[in-house]
This record gives sequence, C-alpha cells and structure tokens, in this order.
Amino acid sequence: MVLEFKRYGLARFRELNGYLQMAGGLSLLLGLYYQPLLIIGSSGLSVLMFFGLLVRFRLKDGFLKSLPAFFYMLLNVFILWACQK
Repeated sequence: MVLEFKRYGLARFRELNGYLQMAGGLSLLLGLYYQPLLIIGSSGLSVLMFFGLLVRFRLKDGFLKSLPAFFYMLLNVFILWACQK
C-alpha cells in the first residue's frame, strides 16, 4: 500500500486514510447496536471509496483495478439506504 499511495501522489494521506477506514469499520460494527453510528460509518466509507474511485479514474486504471472501490462504495451506499427505512 505504501507504493500504491506514492503512485497516487497521496503518500502523506496514507495513514489518515487507514485511520478513517478503521474508524468507519468500527462504526459499522457498533452501528449494529446504535444506528446513528451505522449512518456515520457508512456515509464516511462511501465518501472515502468515492474519492478512491476518482483517484483510480485520474490515474486511468482499468476496470478491474477500480472495481473494489466501486463495489465498496455501492455496498456502503446500500447500507446507508437500508438503515434509513
């Protein structure tokens, strides 16, 4: 991942990104018991994956390299949508 973030030109944000992803994952787990955390976590992870997808487009990465970011963005959007019901 260190080399990937250097390739993206975002090496200084690597640790912040990791912390935000861990916080989002923890929010999703705790959100099973307290719904506002689920909303915050899924929203935050959706935004992170959206920007990850933008970076992949900017670098002109192929479909297969962009697919995980797109999938996880959609998954978190679905979680956000499902918990609004």
